[in-house]
Amino acid sequence: MPIHVVLFQPEIPPNTGNIIRLCANTGARLHLIRPLGFSLDAKAVRRAGLDYRELADVREHASLQACIESLGQPRWFAFTTRGARRHDEAAYADSDALVFGPETRGLPDDVLESCPRERRVRIPMLAGARSLNLSNAVAVAVYEAWRQLGFGEAPVSPEPAASYPARGMPGPLRRNAS
Repeated sequence: MPIHVVLFQPEIPPNTGNIIRLCANTGARLHLIRPLGFSLDAKAVRRAGLDYRELADVREHASLQACIESLGQPRWFAFTTRGARRHDEAAYADSDALVFGPETRGLPDDVLESCPRERRVRIPMLAGARSLNLSNAVAVAVYEAWRQLGFGEAPVSPEPAASYPARGMPGPLRRNAS
């Protein structure tokens, strides 16, 4: 891939944990912009990220500018409910950065103003809806970018259900015998 997912000052540990898991499963790289609303060692992050933390490339940065500079000044897209374009109308490329704001307030105006208008994108929702959960929005965006890039060299897992513990719950490919 690598698509870069940038979380600007994330606040809710389970969302970041879910995004760590998403990045581990898609090859996206996760960048966290401080201050974080939690410690990465927080129980809720570990629980949501399960054992994926070691499989994901997660980096912290002091500022969005420092993050973008460390990535070699890639194109970046600001995901906002105020975007003029839909997220699926953008043409993503390898090494693009997808930037998301904090859960309770979204990206601040100064960040939005520093992003070219044509790269301020929104995920469509029904009229009157406020916003998607952060981890859901990141998943929608990452999979759209990855789809446009042809899903890279994503191998097909030969036995995905084998990774699920037998707790009486069916794995994703198990079927009832009846």
